[in-house]
Amino acid sequence: LFLLMGLMMIVEIMAESGMFQWMAIKVAQISRGEPIKILVSLSLVTAVGSAFLDNVTTILLIVPVAILLARQLELDPFPFIMMQIFAANIGGTATLIGDPPNLVVGAASKLGFNDFIINLAPLAIINMVVLLVSAVLFYRKDMHVSNELRASVMELDASKAIKNAKLLKASGFVFGIVLVGFLTNAITHLGLAIISITGSAILILVTEQHPEHIFKKIEWETIFFFGGLFVLVDGVEKLGIMQELAKIILNVTSGDKELTSQFILLLSAGLTPILGAVPFALSFVKVIQQLIPNFTGDVNSFWWALSFGACLGGNMTLLGSACNIVGASIAKKSGIDISFNRFLKYGVVVVAQSIILSSIYIYFKY
Repeated sequence: LFLLMGLMMIVEIMAESGMFQWMAIKVAQISRGEPIKILVSLSLVTAVGSAFLDNVTTILLIVPVAILLARQLELDPFPFIMMQIFAANIGGTATLIGDPPNLVVGAASKLGFNDFIINLAPLAIINMVVLLVSAVLFYRKDMHVSNELRASVMELDASKAIKNAKLLKASGFVFGIVLVGFLTNAITHLGLAIISITGSAILILVTEQHPEHIFKKIEWETIFFFGGLFVLVDGVEKLGIMQELAKIILNVTSGDKELTSQFILLLSAGLTPILGAVPFALSFVKVIQQLIPNFTGDVNSFWWALSFGACLGGNMTLLGSACNIVGASIAKKSGIDISFNRFLKYGVVVVAQSIILSSIYIYFKY
């Protein structure tokens, strides 16, 4: 919880500088105002931002810009919004801090920041490549605009997006130090929560931000939601439900380690779209903890299977991930309706691709 709080404070200060809006406009201009290139480039920015910040914040910052650019080009904003949501969930899969389910898995497994990057990032990159190729093939015939409209994007003033240059430099520097702290965690043995909270405290001091202002911006609902779920899941565990689920899985897979990993992946991808990524991950880490004593050797593939299933499975439905709901909410405020069925139509295809790739990846890597 302290890791999450620290990251929220750092990201909030960074967001106030206008960095992401500036970056999005610059990417569009580097793409020379060509819609399909903007779609791809913006999705890459979203994926990278989600990996090293968090996907909800990235969606909050990028989706309004995506809508602006689409309307500037007189195109339907829907594909731009959906691609940012899909990219956020895939990009967030790559690191421990990118997507809340990974924070849950990290806390339960005691695996480090580098472990997540080494094991999850390669598949996240593969999934992003497949997503982008699919988008180009699907949308390339529909995204043609006049030279005049392309020129209108080139005329946007990116510098106006920067609200505070001093804040941008300071927050970027401190966030860089925090990332180094995460990467060297295996050597320094400093807790990720300590690094996160210390970084946020330093940033507040350096940028002379009012702590009350930053504390008000923290998503306290999310913090208390996590805390409440921790208590609830512990209560369910004491009832013996997790032990029974573990026994059922062992019976289904006959105690085969590879088959168990695949089963966890499919179960996670199937239930996350219904229950939500975070509630499912919080519940299922307890099941994995019950499973582990029944196996010998390295069983980390169980944790990675859960991460892949929960993070990538969240792309299937509107309720599967927090950033899906946030993205749809921003769209609605801009007059764009993303219904449950409309989201599902595209989400099923994206998740099917992702889980097939995940299954192959787990089979050959572990």
